Amino acid sequence: MTTSLHDRPRLDHLVVMADTLEAGAAWCEATLGVAPAPGGEHPLFGTHNRLLAIESAAFPLAYLEIIAINPAAAPVRQPGACPRRWFDMDDMALRERVRAHGPRLIHWVARVPDLQEAAARLAMLEVDRGELLHASRMTPAGLLAWQITVRPDGRRLFDGCLPTLIEWGAVHPATRMPPSGVALQSLRLRHPRVEALAEACAAAGLGDVEIKAGAPPGIEVKLVTPRGLVTLSSAHEERESAA
Repeated sequence: MTTSLHDRPRLDHLVVMADTLEAGAAWCEATLGVAPAPGGEHPLFGTHNRLLAIESAAFPLAYLEIIAINPAAAPVRQPGACPRRWFDMDDMALRERVRAHGPRLIHWVARVPDLQEAAARLAMLEVDRGELLHASRMTPAGLLAWQITVRPDGRRLFDGCLPTLIEWGAVHPATRMPPSGVALQSLRLRHPRVEALAEACAAAGLGDVEIKAGAPPGIEVKLVTPRGLVTLSSAHEERESAA
């Protein structure tokens, strides 16, 4: 399955935070029935990850990122760069929940063909999606490079429902991931400020995302896996699954 990196805004990947990468890999095998592939390190934020291809016809090049703070690396920040880690990973309450209850879905990332333009459209709604940072990491196949929006305070917006935006360079990481047997079936957002969230998503070019009004706010995804249909929700500590 192929798609252009620059055809239109789309879901790029789901973010699952773990206390350690070992805990994240064990969660993935227990919950989804497969082991995640190796990932890499993010020197800018002192984090590292493992990855799992979850693409489907509706979500080409989609993948799941299991991310954790790297205890062997401190963030390498340039003067004036974001002082906190991305995805609220410096939030102590979130860290404690992950430590106590295990890895959990916390966010999603959308790829856009023009990051600067998408961020400017959000700014017109007074939504500060954050700085446009250039990031990269080495892989066995060479350098992987991207631009991404990260706020100086590291915050996710709309309780994690408004995605972080990313613009990839020439290569997308999912093209190098082995097939996993897991496919993303659906993505649904729920938030009490449904109109404001829908307006922000539309400004980023994601007007086709399903959004429902309600509380608690959260992201819900359904995955077809070797263990059957699995539902992950950021609004709950536990994952539900059904054959």
